[in-house]
Amino acid sequence: MKFNFDDSMVKSSILLIYTGGTIGMKMDPVEQTLQPFDFSQILEEVPELGKFAYRIDSCTFESVIDSADIEPRSWQALASLIEEKYDSYDGFVVLHGTDTMAYSASALSFMIEGLTKPVIFTGSQLPIGVARTDGKENLISSVEIAASKDSDGHALVPEVCICFGNALMRGNRTRKTSSENFRAFKSADCPLLAEAGISIRYNSSVIRKPDDWDRKPVFHKELDTRVSILKLHPGITPQVVRNILCGPETRAVIIETYGAGNAPSKKWFLDIVKEASGMGKILLNITQCIAGSVNMDLYATGKKLEEAGVQSGYDCTTEGALAKLFYLLGRYTGNREVIEGIGENLRGEITK
Repeated sequence: MKFNFDDSMVKSSILLIYTGGTIGMKMDPVEQTLQPFDFSQILEEVPELGKFAYRIDSCTFESVIDSADIEPRSWQALASLIEEKYDSYDGFVVLHGTDTMAYSASALSFMIEGLTKPVIFTGSQLPIGVARTDGKENLISSVEIAASKDSDGHALVPEVCICFGNALMRGNRTRKTSSENFRAFKSADCPLLAEAGISIRYNSSVIRKPDDWDRKPVFHKELDTRVSILKLHPGITPQVVRNILCGPETRAVIIETYGAGNAPSKKWFLDIVKEASGMGKILLNITQCIAGSVNMDLYATGKKLEEAGVQSGYDCTTEGALAKLFYLLGRYTGNREVIEGIGENLRGEITK
């Protein structure tokens, strides 16, 4: 699908990538079921896009993916597509299901190093063919943001982002917090990058910019997914903790702790943590709270975790931490480099 303008009029070129999800669904009048629609007809559904002086092309994954079925190979395919088309477009808008959008946006943020163009994830709570859909507004705002440049011709937001409910958020700082509201995502510990009202207001002081605008990004597509997540809860048993922390196929574990990084102080729990650390497992402390940061020096239980070999995840989200570990484990075979990377703010995923 292409919207044709005189080349002298075109301000920006955008590639829409449809991976799947609610935004691309339309009611089949015969079957009375939601079916993916042909994105070559997107102008019929969102005629407002034709008012932009942009070249907007689209492509659809060969097999569209339900958000719940997203896997790392989907991210690899998406990264490969963006790498292939990188020089041909000024920005990319990825249409994606909402359930795993924060995971995918986090993953792409780590997989693309030195990004100089926007990669904007968006979707909707209601199908784009429904009268009250939020999909049109999300898509229009995403396209406009992806196409926006400064006076030097550089992208205003050269980051992997999520645009949803009038808010532009850093992808790896975002979580889905509602299954019903149109503002379905929040970025609790990082300010909005932009907000769409009558005009789009950009928060330039927060937006990350590349060191070299002329350097082509490096695409890291090797991921090691041997990561587990242990969510602490009252009544958790030693068997459950040991199975997850010491699992033979696990190289790293995200421990979702209470509050500022607290965990049970029982001897059996700390003994298993030490056992896992002694086995060479990389253990990362992430808070269960929607907002706030891990501080293992604040309380005695957090300090004991640190002494047992657990690394602080600071204010990283679980989605961001998972993506960061996949990326670091895929790059390095040794634990030392991975642990060093955990403590660094690589893509704006932590506040330091």
